[in-house]
Amino acid sequence: MTLSCSLTSSLHSHEHARIAEELGYTRAWFYDSPALYADVWVQLCRAAELTERITLGPGVLVPSLRHPMVTASAIAQLVDLAGPDRVVVGVGTGFTGRVSLGQRPSRWRDVAAYIEAVKALLAGKQVEWEGSIMQMLHETPFAPARPIEVRWAVAAEGPKGIATAREHADGVLAVTKPIPGFDWSAQVVFGTVLEEGEEPGSARAIAAAGHGASVLLHVAAEFGMFELIPGAQEWAESAYSDVPENERHLALHRGHLHSVNDRDRPFVTAELMAATGVALGVAQWRDKLAQLDEAGVTEIVYQPAGPDIPRELEAFAAAFAH
Repeated sequence: MTLSCSLTSSLHSHEHARIAEELGYTRAWFYDSPALYADVWVQLCRAAELTERITLGPGVLVPSLRHPMVTASAIAQLVDLAGPDRVVVGVGTGFTGRVSLGQRPSRWRDVAAYIEAVKALLAGKQVEWEGSIMQMLHETPFAPARPIEVRWAVAAEGPKGIATAREHADGVLAVTKPIPGFDWSAQVVFGTVLEEGEEPGSARAIAAAGHGASVLLHVAAEFGMFELIPGAQEWAESAYSDVPENERHLALHRGHLHSVNDRDRPFVTAELMAATGVALGVAQWRDKLAQLDEAGVTEIVYQPAGPDIPRELEAFAAAFAH
């Protein structure tokens, strides 16, 4: 397995990518959720200017957020800065990117059409989209010459997503559980490495990994898996009960994947931290990584959070090296 990181695109993520490169991470994925994070392409380009080796890419784009031409042009810009071998592109349905806007995730057929449209544009071809013909008309010095080839990954959950990845991408990104059967199968991992003698419910651990526990409460509610997560039923019944339904997505996504919001905090207990496995010692992480390796994962995508991202990146890289 190789070691990558995913970053909640902040105003400092380009510097975190530089640190990740120094620590031996081979790839840095930047989250793309405009309602929550800094602009993904701006931060990727800033990271490209600070780094030399690490692969960079959005993880993941959501088709409805940008016209295919906008995405093709952005990819071309990143390729100009980093080179095609250092650029990857992840695409998904928008479980966060769309839901945080109050919309349902995109349809898989729309994801597939979007990928193929952007690929064709980067190849220099004419593409029909929304009833009109378009083509990248960029000449020197406005974009690199076409064709431009980069690797693609699909954030897949369920059979339709996996089928889309097989047909339209080079690899797959998983969040909930490993997806075997791909030469490139990346698995996102949330959490923190505990210090010697530190408890999972420590203030530091919750600040660094409580986001991972709280998002599992959200997933449990979304998919009715209350029995698997301690406190999930109570959380679903009370944490957001006073928020109007048409505004609930706003409250739910405050702090999403980077901190624990005030409504979730009472439910992010030491028991939940331990049960969800987001706060582990080095030996426990080593066992968990070995299980993921056996399950067919080829790339670990570690997402750090909390007030000290460099510490989290360094501690996880050391655990991975064991």
